[in-house]
Amino acid sequence: MAKRINIFDTTLRDGEQTPGVSLTPEEKVEIALLLDELGVDVLEAGFPAASAGERKAVSRIAKEGLKAEVCALARALKQEIDLALKCEVDSVHTFISTSEVQMKYALGKTPEEVVQMAVESIEYIKDHGLICEFSPMDATRTELGFLKKICKAAEEAHADRINIPDTVGIMTPNKMRNLVQEVCSVVKVPISVHCHDDFGMAVANSLAGVEGGASQVHVTVNGLGERAGNAALEEVVMSLHVLYGMETGINTRLLYRVSQLVRQLTGVPVQPNKAIVGENAFAHESGIHTKGVVISPATFEPIDPELVGRKRKIIAGKKAGRHGIKAELEEFGLKPTSEQLNLIVSKVKELGDKGKMVTDADLLAIARSIMGKVAEEEKVIDLTDLAVVTGIKVIPTASVKIKLNGKEYVAAETGVGPVDAAVKAIQKLTDKLVNVRLKEYRLEALTGGSDAVAEVVIKVEDKDGHIISSRAASEDIVMASVEAMINGINKALLRSRQRA
Repeated sequence: MAKRINIFDTTLRDGEQTPGVSLTPEEKVEIALLLDELGVDVLEAGFPAASAGERKAVSRIAKEGLKAEVCALARALKQEIDLALKCEVDSVHTFISTSEVQMKYALGKTPEEVVQMAVESIEYIKDHGLICEFSPMDATRTELGFLKKICKAAEEAHADRINIPDTVGIMTPNKMRNLVQEVCSVVKVPISVHCHDDFGMAVANSLAGVEGGASQVHVTVNGLGERAGNAALEEVVMSLHVLYGMETGINTRLLYRVSQLVRQLTGVPVQPNKAIVGENAFAHESGIHTKGVVISPATFEPIDPELVGRKRKIIAGKKAGRHGIKAELEEFGLKPTSEQLNLIVSKVKELGDKGKMVTDADLLAIARSIMGKVAEEEKVIDLTDLAVVTGIKVIPTASVKIKLNGKEYVAAETGVGPVDAAVKAIQKLTDKLVNVRLKEYRLEALTGGSDAVAEVVIKVEDKDGHIISSRAASEDIVMASVEAMINGINKALLRSRQRA
């Protein structure tokens, strides 16, 4: 196997053939510039015969002075090669069908005619002083004897590289390895592989091609391409580097940035569990996993996320553990006590059991609420019951029961809404009993969804004019409001006693 593998990027050609994707010349140039910075060896800029806009894009990319070899695609037809030549590219990738089914039904040509067309096209490109890469299209369904024959003829016509395309994605790794070995036994020029993902094996087949002797791999960012797509650049590169110990010219720290740009400009989302660049690729929720990666990332991560421009993410959810949640909170500068951490973890798991995805905002709201609560043994006032009635033709009414110094007190009030009624009911009691009143109320954070976690922040004022703030978080805005109110009153009373 070759020690260094060339990366032939076809995002702007085969990747753009993704159904529904159409890039402007300006967008193509933007992607090309970043791919060049990434370090691809060959950049297939497009198919000039497709349209005037395509020719404009390829020409503009060719004039950018990129370090990468700029390539244009053309069928084995003189008129299409001429269009590619006019774009002033460095190389032309020419192809012709070689499988029996495609020669018969797509081309209407005999094998002899196909070989002649391939040779004439390669010679024409070389006569114009350009690099030539030749592809026997549908090579993996081509009769082996004929495949060897046309590849040998391409080499004799002075093709610089021969590409073996798995055009309809039907290969398995073992078959791909063997096929490339067979081709390498009859030609000495560098061999490329171009694999499609119809059975989800494009990356595996590409790597198997390298094992068989290929020194170049065709890839697309995020695995874009016709039908199920092509071999994903990020997966092929990281596999070559980490699993095979091979070299490429790729700056892997730019992989995520490139993936995001292509996602943005093509409008094709990246699945969350996509290897290397998916949002969940370096996310951990399970308590066993989070404990491991917090102590030593190598326990559950095959590579450092920074190596591909990512960051590790600890997810709060029902499978989360103390270590993970503690680590995530510490990233935000929060250091809960052991007891507070237990309560935070318990609340997170409770939300997770309800099918709620706990976001960063949710976790912070929960943590701030719990860390700001008065300890159970220090409480002066405790909420023992709350009932709220509301409806289309019903005036919102709230009834609250609190316990103060071992004695229970009940009050009911109406309001413009359930929150207003509940707060007024508590205010009705506390005004008389402890002389603490609500000074300010606001909804600080409300994450997305109908089951969102609301964070309520309040300020209360005691009889001496001292103002104390408090907060609470809950899926129930009424409960969050009441808890924040009770917590604020307790703080005010405790401070009042301390001053006395």
